[in-house]
Amino acid sequence: MRSRPALRVRKSGALLVAALIALVGAFPLAGSSWALAPILLIPLAVLIWTYRAGTDVYPDELRVRALFGGTRVPWSRIAELAPDARGRVSALLDNGNVIRLTGVTSDNLPAVLAAGGQAVDATPATDQ
Repeated sequence: MRSRPALRVRKSGALLVAALIALVGAFPLAGSSWALAPILLIPLAVLIWTYRAGTDVYPDELRVRALFGGTRVPWSRIAELAPDARGRVSALLDNGNVIRLTGVTSDNLPAVLAAGGQAVDATPATDQ
């Protein structure tokens, strides 16, 4: 069995609360007719996604989890972690692929690097 992650980064708790409120609010509508019962699946899927989706940081790898499945990326394959204009962080791999790290923002990026035991290089790349 795998040890617990050093850090778990998840989406905002506000999304979880909003999905729960949407699920409770859908019950009267779904209860009015059997034809409307499948409407409960939408807030339920969002609720499960917000609970499950995120990035788990281990000393030797990152695990990016989604609603279904996930991706394991060893730290040795990550060439760069870079935030975009909206503050979301993506990992550039050594083969050129890019993986968006769910839940990781530019604000919590230093905590992710520290939990993974990675050095922080804050110097921006310059084109010459």
